[in-house]
Amino acid sequence: MSQTTKHQQQTIALAAIFQAASLVEQLARTGDIPAPELELLIASLFQQNPNSFDDIYGAKPNLQIGYHGICKLMGSESSNIKQDIQPDVMRYALSIIHLESRLRKNHDMMNQLGNNIQSSLRQAEHFHLTHESVIGGLADTYQKTLSTLSFRIKVTGNPQVLQNSLNANKVRALLLAGVRGAILWRQVGGRRWHLLFNRKRYMKDAQGLLFR
Repeated sequence: MSQTTKHQQQTIALAAIFQAASLVEQLARTGDIPAPELELLIASLFQQNPNSFDDIYGAKPNLQIGYHGICKLMGSESSNIKQDIQPDVMRYALSIIHLESRLRKNHDMMNQLGNNIQSSLRQAEHFHLTHESVIGGLADTYQKTLSTLSFRIKVTGNPQVLQNSLNANKVRALLLAGVRGAILWRQVGGRRWHLLFNRKRYMKDAQGLLFR
């Protein structure tokens, strides 16, 4: 595979945001999400100083749900894009991008996030990426940092599902991973106004990455 372009990197990072949002919506509604998709996003949190962009989500990242989300947001009418995106998914994705903009202004919180994620990495090395202790540690990090900002993401779904502590922790860990995607998106040049003015470019890249 040839090296990804800067705009393709933006599309991949944006897909990670949509994938996190989609998994949050699915988990809050049903209490169940695919383990590999959860693991991919959790692993991205621990790539704080990657040698290359491909180290974050992999050379061929499994972000199909995220690519579908981009195509839907950008108004794709392609017959190949058949998966609808729930309104809550769109709300979570755009909220994650907004939350990252708030976080970016708080340098102390950024440092705290980095330190806490490193602690969870040591747990992951001892157990595994999606062990309850690792998920719990990441959820605690989210609560102590991002949840204290004036803007908070309200997750809706099945109350019985969300009352389960492991499910609630997975939701917080996924939102944290979504914010990681939003940070990366900005680092590779993504801006909120691009969602309006670069729609065709994002959609083209997402379709190419989806069907490659």
